[in-house]
Amino acid sequence: MFLTIHDYEFIHSPGSIQPHGVLLALSPSEFRILQVSNNTENYLGIKAKDLLGQLLSSFLDKAQLELIQHYSLSESEGVNYIKLYWRGREREECFDGFVHRIADTVILELEPAVCEAQVNFLELANMVREAIAKLKRTSTLKEFLQLAAREVRKITNFDRVMVYQFDAQGAGEVIAEAKQKELSPSYLGLHYPATDIPQAARELYRRSLVRVVPNLQAAASELIAMDNSQTSSHQLDLSLSVLRSIHPCCVEFHQNMGTAAIVVISLIKNDELWGLISCHHRTPKNISIELRGACELLGQFVSSELANKVIQEEVDYKVKLESLRSEIIESISQAQNFIDALIQPEPRLLELVGALGAAVCLDGEITLVGATPTLEEVEELIDWAHSRVKDNLFYTDSLPKLYPKAKTFKDTACGLLLLQISQIKRYYILWFRPEVLQTVDWAGNPYESIKIAADGSVSICPRQSFAKWEEIVRYTSLPWLAPEIDSACALKNAIVGIVLQKAEEIRKLNQDLELSNQELASFAYAASHDLKEPLRGIYNYSTILLEDYASLVDEDRIDYIQTILSLSVQMETLINTLLRLSQLGKAELHLQATDLNQLLQQVIEVLNASYQQVNFEIRIPRFLPTVRCDPVLVGEVFANLITNALKYNDKAQKWVEIGYLDREGEEGMPPVTFYVKDNGIGIQQHHLETIFKLFKRLHSQQKYGGGTGAGLAIAKKIVERHGGRIWVESVVGEGSTFYFTLG
Repeated sequence: MFLTIHDYEFIHSPGSIQPHGVLLALSPSEFRILQVSNNTENYLGIKAKDLLGQLLSSFLDKAQLELIQHYSLSESEGVNYIKLYWRGREREECFDGFVHRIADTVILELEPAVCEAQVNFLELANMVREAIAKLKRTSTLKEFLQLAAREVRKITNFDRVMVYQFDAQGAGEVIAEAKQKELSPSYLGLHYPATDIPQAARELYRRSLVRVVPNLQAAASELIAMDNSQTSSHQLDLSLSVLRSIHPCCVEFHQNMGTAAIVVISLIKNDELWGLISCHHRTPKNISIELRGACELLGQFVSSELANKVIQEEVDYKVKLESLRSEIIESISQAQNFIDALIQPEPRLLELVGALGAAVCLDGEITLVGATPTLEEVEELIDWAHSRVKDNLFYTDSLPKLYPKAKTFKDTACGLLLLQISQIKRYYILWFRPEVLQTVDWAGNPYESIKIAADGSVSICPRQSFAKWEEIVRYTSLPWLAPEIDSACALKNAIVGIVLQKAEEIRKLNQDLELSNQELASFAYAASHDLKEPLRGIYNYSTILLEDYASLVDEDRIDYIQTILSLSVQMETLINTLLRLSQLGKAELHLQATDLNQLLQQVIEVLNASYQQVNFEIRIPRFLPTVRCDPVLVGEVFANLITNALKYNDKAQKWVEIGYLDREGEEGMPPVTFYVKDNGIGIQQHHLETIFKLFKRLHSQQKYGGGTGAGLAIAKKIVERHGGRIWVESVVGEGSTFYFTLG
């Protein structure tokens, strides 16, 4: 069956209803029956034509009429559920009633009450309460939606329940599924084109939170109106009707899937249709009014929590980007070289927008970072993009479709985000993303459902097959997300602000410089005299004890005195190291060719003295190279990392492995990457970026031997002063590996 897109514009007023109930359209003042479905005799015992023009008070008592009156005046858009007793036959009959008002018409729909309800009310309330409690305990959006599918299936007892998410273009994807084990195929991960649920249908789902179709094969019942009615049956708006008949295309669509009954629960986010919980059953199946209410309540909760989950993920990502941007802005505000502040360290500029490559262009000078096109290709790209920049920004996730030359470098720059910093000078930052060959798994070939006539008109029909159909999408990158675009714009605004304030800042900094130098001189004096003096006393008295009383004590006590001497020397070295760290911005490093094996042996000897009661093993798989560095500072890096590895370790047999990675090729001589690996307690993922901050501790002072939390911050500063970088990879409960380079 092929139908034009135009046919879907009137699905809200089909002029008919599903036959498992009756519909009465009433005047709002006296509740006179203006329209009625033609199947009333089956349920009410009265022919439809005999009901037209009658007052509803002839069939319902005063209390029920007042209740309907109350619901018809309700300001909330939606359907109200009630129980009604109809006086039409020899005895009163119980019906599930649904009341809503649309424009100047009150619509009352009646379905025979389900006498043998699937679950009693208390049991149903407990199931919903239990489902909500479980959903509240989930942490991720994926886990949350998968659990929602399982709980809805548990409550409704349908064969298959899917969570379906719409994208910005109206197409959708099944992102969660719960079904009977023997039911196949699975639709999880399959995509559906926007034509499967046209915009008009999506709008109906947005307005009506629960849609029930007990029998897709049942013939519809037509609506008939009074001869003098101002509105024909085909003009009656049934957007909120629970009995509204099913569009023929929708019927055929679901029958092709082997479905006989459906329940659809709408998921709303920010008053927009975010997705659907779609329940399918292979045989006709109705649900009670109580169960519909439970589905609506659960759907509203899922919608509410859904917004929170999505917002939380967005907020977490925004916070991360804001933190990166703050670091870059701080670097820019403090640096003398603008480009160096932007690109050092390289990952920071790339992570700011989730890119793999970037280019910084200041007039004619272009600096490339990460995976990028060639310098010449970037220059041509800037010339092309210059005329397309609006509001200082241009971005696309399919550059080759707009700029055919980009096909030659699609592996590095299929996606482009270009930021114009200055409109006077050619100041740009460009971020690149590579091509991602996307395999889109459709539920059947989506193009089979679309037919374009010679006159250009478009018709659609349900697909015959919903088997997985793969489509390869080329020349696209991952899309740029709104927080990433906002982050780029915020960076530009901050840079402009920094430039405007730079002159004033320099003036103020010059005023503060003299005072800072005085304070630094005072600190240097205290460090070199006041702090060292007690250490000299400890050292001298220990020397006297060793020289004058060695013959009077045993070997263990001699070892203790020698340890005191060694530790006092080490402490003085640490004080000197801190002093140099405070002056690293000005003082030169004491660089020299250093045999790291000898250096590491000295560090280990000190650690052995400090950890005599600890069972640990130091592993060095192979000899370390000789590098040009400041041996005292690099020794401090190893000491800090090894000390932390032993301190934060709850294993009976502790070990630390120290080594380096092989260089990938010799061209360009990349710096050696060293590592310190342990089998300790590990570090949680969200702490990996904060542990290098000064005085940042992940545990209380009482746990794991205390400490100031300055060790990793000092190590980071030393490594960066050598022109290198330091990072960590970790698995909680298994251990951590710290990597660093020295140039």
